[in-house]
Amino acid sequence: MREAFRVPGFPRLYAGLSATMLGDSIMLVVLSMWVKTLTGSNALAGLTFFWMVLPSLVAPLLGVWVDRFRRIPVLVWGNVVSAAALTPLLFVRDAGDVWMIWLVAAGYGVSFIVLPAALNGLLKEMVPDELLVAANSATLTTKEAFRLFGPLVGAALFATVGGWLVALVDAASFLVAAVAIAGLRVREEAPVRDEQHVLLQMREGFRHLSRDRVLGPVLVGLAMMTLVIGFMEGTIYALLDGFGKPATYAAAMTTAMGAGAVLGGLTATTLIRRASEVAVIAGSMVFVAVSVGLIAASQSWWLVLALSSLMGMALPALMIALNTLIQRRTPGRLMGRVSTSVEILFATPQAISLGLGSLLVVWLDWRLIFAFIAAGSALGALYVVWRLHDVLFRAVPSFEEDGEAAPLS
Repeated sequence: MREAFRVPGFPRLYAGLSATMLGDSIMLVVLSMWVKTLTGSNALAGLTFFWMVLPSLVAPLLGVWVDRFRRIPVLVWGNVVSAAALTPLLFVRDAGDVWMIWLVAAGYGVSFIVLPAALNGLLKEMVPDELLVAANSATLTTKEAFRLFGPLVGAALFATVGGWLVALVDAASFLVAAVAIAGLRVREEAPVRDEQHVLLQMREGFRHLSRDRVLGPVLVGLAMMTLVIGFMEGTIYALLDGFGKPATYAAAMTTAMGAGAVLGGLTATTLIRRASEVAVIAGSMVFVAVSVGLIAASQSWWLVLALSSLMGMALPALMIALNTLIQRRTPGRLMGRVSTSVEILFATPQAISLGLGSLLVVWLDWRLIFAFIAAGSALGALYVVWRLHDVLFRAVPSFEEDGEAAPLS
């Protein structure tokens, strides 16, 4: 991971990204907490997350826009606009102002699509191919570390001072990032304007993913896992009931997963270099399957926490490997559209999974639901291994090395 910091400009980029990641970790829990405090409604508080994911419906269109500009200006102005988008929170006073919180949540959703897409393109240009995994590990591990204490800081500030202060802190973090990134001295290639109809441009991201001989099977396998992993959200409180624990103990599981996630991020670079991105993705899915399956069979709350930590360790390694694979297997001109297409491909099965999970928990025992999650994750891993066994333990060639990606057979 440390070698990424020898890349000119990366320490400055990392400092800017760290500022926004800290601000995000402090703010995100506060938005729904604020709605709950003002209205007393769990349903309205939950609706906050709906507004946050709603912009993913237009993610491919946003990807087309990102690909029309150099990455640094998109990141600079994207952070400035994100800071400005938080200003409605300064005027929230009572339940009649909840719409302002939802408006900010929707703006956050746009930011979560545009900024990572531009970042992927910038990293591909400024970081050598062999150091992309180190750069991704550094950013994702820091993000997971902030999640260990950021939400607690946000909740404490909200409870003692008010949401307006949290909004100011978060806005300041975006502005710090904008200043840091504006100072980067990276020679970016001028984007080539695509003259196709915008609908055809939107399709290019999906087309690349479906035709790429590595990314296609990986995303199919991950979709199989995503279709069941969302069951956990609706089942977690049934699990706590099963062990006689109050709802507040969900925080203990989250903390355990966060601690594991930091360790997973720290070890991901070594794992990927010793095996491959594909092997780490498949292995992480197996790790999730085994952890969830053992939780389903567990009779000890402490074992559940230990297994939650193991599951948390697998997820960042998976995401680091996936991000690196997408960056290496995608031409720079398509990075925005491909990144946003991946957003859609994950968001759709996740939405189905969340909705179905909330129904299943009414009819089925939580242990059986966890067994389904384990089975779906294992099947996804088996599919990836079956389709990509030839690159499982050797370096996956980049797009430039491999030429035009072969279509799936």
